[in-house]
Amino acid sequence: MKTEEIRSELTRKRLRVTPQRVAILEAVISLHNHPTAENVSEFLKEHHPNIATGTVYKILEVLVAKGLLKKVKTDRDVMRYDAILDNHHHLYSSESERIEDYFDDGLNTLLTDYFKSHKIQGFEISDIRLQLIGRFRNGKKQHEK
Repeated sequence: MKTEEIRSELTRKRLRVTPQRVAILEAVISLHNHPTAENVSEFLKEHHPNIATGTVYKILEVLVAKGLLKKVKTDRDVMRYDAILDNHHHLYSSESERIEDYFDDGLNTLLTDYFKSHKIQGFEISDIRLQLIGRFRNGKKQHEK
């Protein structure tokens, strides 16, 4: 997403377009690795040294609340952020803390159809995200051959 697209998205979500919001969203997108707030803060120190760490945390929460980012929680209770809003799942290595995006339309259909026919009483599903836990072999994702 380019800077102008980020500005448009912030406006569309009825957020004031500030240099800090733009920089933080650009950082999450640029890092490509489901960064933590600390990762974002470190990245910004190099490019935007005047943005305080507390500001990073606050803005990340606002961006999640407005649907511009999603949170991804690891086994070690570390909160990470994902800028990809399209329906997808995650491959997660608890050994290395590495997270990779996993796109599979067939799996999405299977899960959606399953929960349409197996409703959970007293619970309304708003999103289905699957996190597969394992380890990466040979530096490749499992669905790559």
